[in-house]
Amino acid sequence: MAEPITVYDHIRQNNLRTMYLLILFPLSLIMLVFIACMIGAAIIDAPDFMMGGVQVIRSLWPGFMPNLNNVWEVYAWGSLGFTLYTVMPIFIVTSLWMLISYMFGDKMMLKFAEARKAKTKKDAKVYQAIENVAIMAGLPTPKAYIIEENSMNAFATGRSPKSASIALTRGLVENLTMEELEGVIAHEMAHIQNRDIRLNMLIITGLGIFGFMASLIRHSDLRIKPGGNKDSQHNLYIVIMMICIMTALMVFHYLVAPAIRFAVSRTREYAADATGALIIRNPKALASALRKLADDSEVKSVEDDPDMAAAFIANPLASKLGLAKLTSTHPPLISRIERLESM
Repeated sequence: MAEPITVYDHIRQNNLRTMYLLILFPLSLIMLVFIACMIGAAIIDAPDFMMGGVQVIRSLWPGFMPNLNNVWEVYAWGSLGFTLYTVMPIFIVTSLWMLISYMFGDKMMLKFAEARKAKTKKDAKVYQAIENVAIMAGLPTPKAYIIEENSMNAFATGRSPKSASIALTRGLVENLTMEELEGVIAHEMAHIQNRDIRLNMLIITGLGIFGFMASLIRHSDLRIKPGGNKDSQHNLYIVIMMICIMTALMVFHYLVAPAIRFAVSRTREYAADATGALIIRNPKALASALRKLADDSEVKSVEDDPDMAAAFIANPLASKLGLAKLTSTHPPLISRIERLESM
C-alpha cells in the first residue's frame, strides 16, 4: 500500500517543479531560436551567408573548427552561431532585469496593485489576523498592505519570509469573518513558506523582457539598404533571418513561457491551499472564503496585466477569460473548494 502524500511532499515537489521551470525557460528559448534560424537557413539556402554564424562561434571559441562536410552541417552550425548571437544579449539584459526584480520586485508589484501600508488603528483586524497566522506558521510577521477596492482578493510578495508582504483588498477585510480572513492569509503564508513568492515576483517582473526584446527586433529597420545586387541580396537574407528570430521570440513570449508557467502554477495553488489549511488546522474556513471570493474577485488595477493577476489567490481576470479559463494559471475555485472540504 502506497504511503499517503503529505503537505511536506507537496512542498518538496513544488521545489522540484520550480527548478524544472527555471531550467525550461532558457532551454526552450534557445531551442526555439535555433529552430527559427534553421528555418531561415532553409529559406535563404545560402551557405556563404550561414558561414557568418559559424564565424560567431569561432569568435567565441578561438581555434574551434566544426566539421562542415555538407551544406546542412553548415546550416546547423551557422544557426547555432546566430542563436548564440541572439540569446546572449537577451540573457545579459534579462539577468540584469532579474537582479533589479529581485531587489525591488516586491515594491514594484505593490505599487502596480496600488496597495498602501495598512494603518495600525483602522486595520487592526488585518494586523491581528496576520500576526495570528504568522505565529501558527512559525514565520516572521509579513508587512500588511491594503488595496482600496471593494472586491475580494489578496496576494503575497517578497524575496524571503523575512521581507514578505501580504496585500488584501478592502472588500476582503470587510466581508470575511476572522476565521475566513485567517484562511486567506494562511494561503498566502503558505506561498511565503514554500518560496513561491520569490519565483512569482521574478517571473511577473521579468517575463516581459522577452516580449520587449522581440518587439525591438520587430520595430527594427528591416528595409533593404540601397546598394549593389550582392549587398541587396545580403540585406534580404538578414531581413528573413530577423523575421524568423522575431517570430520565435514572440512564440516564446505568448505561447511557450505561459505554457511552462501554467504547468506548475495550478499545482502550486493546490499546494498552498493544503499548506494553508495545515497552518490554521481549518480547511473549511479557507473553503468558505474561496466561495465568497468566487462572487467578486476582480481587481481594477491589474485588469490589463495577466502576469500580475496570476499572483492573487483568485484570478482577478476570471470573469473576462472566457474559453481561456482552460489555460488559467489558477485551478477552478470549485475544484479547490471541493479539495479543501474533503480534508
